[in-house]
Amino acid sequence: MSVLRNLEAKLTDLVEGTFGRVFRSEVRPVELARKLVREMDEHKTVSVSRTYVPNEYIVYLSADDRSRLGGVEASLIEELGAYLLEHARSERLALPSRPQIEFRTDERLALGEFGIQARLVRQSEDPAVAEPEQADHGNTMIYSTAGRLRAPVEELQGVRPTRALLLAEGRRNVIPPGGAVVGRSRECDIVLADANVSRRHAQVLPAAAGTWTIADLGSTNGVLVNGRRIQGAAQLQPGDRIALGTAEIAFELD
Repeated sequence: MSVLRNLEAKLTDLVEGTFGRVFRSEVRPVELARKLVREMDEHKTVSVSRTYVPNEYIVYLSADDRSRLGGVEASLIEELGAYLLEHARSERLALPSRPQIEFRTDERLALGEFGIQARLVRQSEDPAVAEPEQADHGNTMIYSTAGRLRAPVEELQGVRPTRALLLAEGRRNVIPPGGAVVGRSRECDIVLADANVSRRHAQVLPAAAGTWTIADLGSTNGVLVNGRRIQGAAQLQPGDRIALGTAEIAFELD
């Protein structure tokens, strides 16, 4: 049996033991492990001599799923990190550091749904590590176990929560459930290449009742929504056109 199979078996054993009470009908550790690997594989950055993959992962869970973690969250993070590390080793993928995983709660996620945000973050000044340009690693992908949990999901919330998107530079950027900083810096959640965009230009945040707002973060060229420069925070509607410097962006709900 391969190392990954052994790790999956260990995660399954945890489900039957301690985690059996935690994940008895909702998000399961093996599901998280496999989707984390999928995000790792889909966000590769190729340099001259290496293929880098994200080393930081934020897992968003519904309030119900997160509450069942109890005191086992640290153990689960350790096991998931080992799973990612072994996958990277077996596929000869380069990691700037050991995979870092963090759990967060998002009230807009339904029971059995979870989001994963993957980012490649340099943690060393070693030139070998500094080779890759960070790609689009700030997006959050939403997964669901709805096929297994359709009835409980419908009982709790009735409808699937919508996702907010920024359409910019030919990409559909999913805004993380907790909001996103948009700018030219590779440390931003959504990175734009336009030279007229400030390093940390604007922030999109969730508001009440599933609405979203955008605010200028003290940028040089300002933020325009539908042609009007905003002061402070402005509410966004599907179809709104946003201008950050000369970058044209569309806001949509999916």
